[in-house]
Amino acid sequence: MKTAELINIIKEIGRGKHAARDLNRQDAHALFAAMLAGTVPDLQLGAVLMALRIKGESLEELAGFLDACEASYVHLMAPAGTVPLVIPAYNGARQLPNLTPLLAHLVARAGVPVLLHGVLADTGRVTTHEVLAAMGTKGTNGTNGANGVNAARTMDEANSQLGTRRIAFVSIDVLAPQLARVLALRRLMGVRSSGHALAKMLQPFARPAVRLVSVTHPEYVVRMREFFTQHAANALLLRGAEGEAVAHPRREPSIDWLNGETVETWSAALSPELPVLPQSRDAQVTANWINEVLAGKHPVPAAIAHQVACCVRASQCVAQQGI
Repeated sequence: MKTAELINIIKEIGRGKHAARDLNRQDAHALFAAMLAGTVPDLQLGAVLMALRIKGESLEELAGFLDACEASYVHLMAPAGTVPLVIPAYNGARQLPNLTPLLAHLVARAGVPVLLHGVLADTGRVTTHEVLAAMGTKGTNGTNGANGVNAARTMDEANSQLGTRRIAFVSIDVLAPQLARVLALRRLMGVRSSGHALAKMLQPFARPAVRLVSVTHPEYVVRMREFFTQHAANALLLRGAEGEAVAHPRREPSIDWLNGETVETWSAALSPELPVLPQSRDAQVTANWINEVLAGKHPVPAAIAHQVACCVRASQCVAQQGI
């Protein structure tokens, strides 16, 4: 993209929240493709990212950005005859134990392959990867560590894990290196960018899959409903636990199924009795507790059990449409 084109784009999107103009899908695609390719100079790149953060992305812009992302990396092959579940894991836990690995294992046990993608570590947070890896440690509680999942080092390894174990974790650096470089700019800028929203919307399979999309703020629920009924399909949308895509274990779950045309809300009433959770958010403590749940020593929190049922149901809905 030429400098003159970039300057014109910055003029359009950089006029502030109320005066800025949105890009059309084609221009948004071209802009983000250039950003991913590393051909946008640092000065203009910073200006674009800050302008988008202030303005907010339109649905057309998100669609164009996502088109560019999906064209930038090699997609996986799901095990034959299956519709996998895609779980983004970028936020980690700050207060609650991170139970995303429990969700992933339960869905995989139900026969739906699960791909988790995200970051390996995040200062001050307990990441999904850290808990998955800790689940491979033999504990004093009688668990043997067979549930541990190490990050795939290549896309081929991720494919192999999905085929043999029905569960795999791949870091964003391995899955989509160009997008990973955009995400890494957070350390230089101090704030998240459009890339962080896009990472949670990736569909890393060459065939249909179900995306689990978690949002933090209520207004983003509305935007994602609109996006997955106008520009994409096959997503389960919820307000997760601290940004992770797992149902909050102590709240009544409400999950939207977005099939590209309509919205169905799948909800469940919970018992007033609160579930017993791990005693801390420590990765090893959480991993030991999850292993015990998988061994039948503790009940699955009802909110997560409902989410598992929703994930399996969504996979079946897509399969019925023809893989």
